[in-house]
Amino acid sequence: MTVLVVDFGAQYAQLIARRVRELNVHSRIVSHRVSAGEVAEMHPEAIILSGGPKSVHVAGAPTLDPAIYELGIPIFGICYGVQLIAQQLGGTVGRGMRGEYGRARMTQTTDDSTLLAGTPAEQDVWMSHFDAVTHAPPAFIATASTPDAPVAALECLARKIWGVQWHPEVAHTPHGMAVLQRFLHDLAGCAPSWTMGSIVDEQVAAIRAQVGGERVICALSGGVDSAVAAALVHRAVGHQLVCIYVDTGLMRLHESDQVVETFKRNLGIELIHVSAGERYFEKLAGVTDPEEKRKIIGELFVRIFEEHTGGLSDAKYLVQGTLYPDVVESGGTDGTTAVIKSHHNVGGLPDDMTLQLVEPLRDLFKDEVRKLGRELGLPDEIVLRQPFPGPGLGVRILGEVTPERVAILQHADAIVREEIASAGLERELWQSFAVLAAEVRSVGVMGDERTYAHPIIVRAVTSDDAMTADWARLPYEVLESISNRIINEVTGVNRVVYDVTSKPPGTIEWE
Repeated sequence: MTVLVVDFGAQYAQLIARRVRELNVHSRIVSHRVSAGEVAEMHPEAIILSGGPKSVHVAGAPTLDPAIYELGIPIFGICYGVQLIAQQLGGTVGRGMRGEYGRARMTQTTDDSTLLAGTPAEQDVWMSHFDAVTHAPPAFIATASTPDAPVAALECLARKIWGVQWHPEVAHTPHGMAVLQRFLHDLAGCAPSWTMGSIVDEQVAAIRAQVGGERVICALSGGVDSAVAAALVHRAVGHQLVCIYVDTGLMRLHESDQVVETFKRNLGIELIHVSAGERYFEKLAGVTDPEEKRKIIGELFVRIFEEHTGGLSDAKYLVQGTLYPDVVESGGTDGTTAVIKSHHNVGGLPDDMTLQLVEPLRDLFKDEVRKLGRELGLPDEIVLRQPFPGPGLGVRILGEVTPERVAILQHADAIVREEIASAGLERELWQSFAVLAAEVRSVGVMGDERTYAHPIIVRAVTSDDAMTADWARLPYEVLESISNRIINEVTGVNRVVYDVTSKPPGTIEWE
């Protein structure tokens, strides 16, 4: 039993798929280019049309094979999806209307909506649109409106098609999950029988089908993503897997020793430890552009994997812990999403790479990966680790990466994490770390003498999935302790600042 989520290029197609899974229904994302014949072969229980960044009126806007509407499969359109339904089935989508972005007040305009039954007649919803449906297609009824969306919801029970202009998948729509549940369980008849254990079974089967009897290398970074990916692949192919941990010289303080010890003890997987710090510093010499740094680090990762296979000349596959937010920020699943930044394991891989990728977590969010790790029996010291970027401290140094600057940042970062852990706040935060503004110096006074040294930026955020994040309201006494310790203990630093930017408009990492 599967629900297809049709991706029109929005960054939230996977969030919709995730909400479907939270309602215990299997979901699968497909491109808007999918044909009616291909959909019929997949035998989905329902189809959800996601939002999208374009107007239905512009040339080249993504469309849907009209024959899909005639398959008799229940369809639910969201934002761009409902506009496309209206346009393709004979309704009207207004041009140049006043957009709605953020919270809006929705009012039901009929008492007999099959989709909105059980939700308040008036409720807050989250909008993100410019165009809006002004007239529903023939045989459809409009069931709700907002001040700037005359047809904020529509439906045709006979054709099993429903749609809303707002985003029920986001947390800012209080009754959004109730609407999704109504569509999936009641209207589409999807049984809530899918669980996290289903992901394990599904991915184990997929990995075995892809890999066969070939040797597999896993790119261990020390983080939860690569650990869960390794455990999942190990469950699928056992001794065919060899993990390689590359010490880039860009890891956190004492992290490499901890990684090697933890993975050998907990996973019982063959592990090759490669010390490659000098090679990374040589490649990164003089490089200041963050995108260039990411690509250099990503390419060198792969080159080292190709060189250090432990004598396994038959290795053909490379396992990576790529997550969906990495894919989204690097341009999406089919190139229609805007590139925010290239992730080393998505946009930074060399074109002539000889290893084929195995990415069993590519469709998951971080919190889902943690749940999957527990399902696989991994200990909390691995599952609950904070996210750490693949390029390591290389993208937390603003400017050229040198051994001296890495040492400064390692020391400052360790202090940030120690003080937050001491305050009992570690589990409340998504990430907490230090950033070195290496190309900036500020004037200070220490010991009655003028100083001219670097600032450290402290970053701490709360989040559920890394798609959005809010800056953490750390207690002043914690910030004071962090600042005092860094300035007193870290040579070359004379100022500490705290980042109070959320995502969006910023990103969690600085580079």
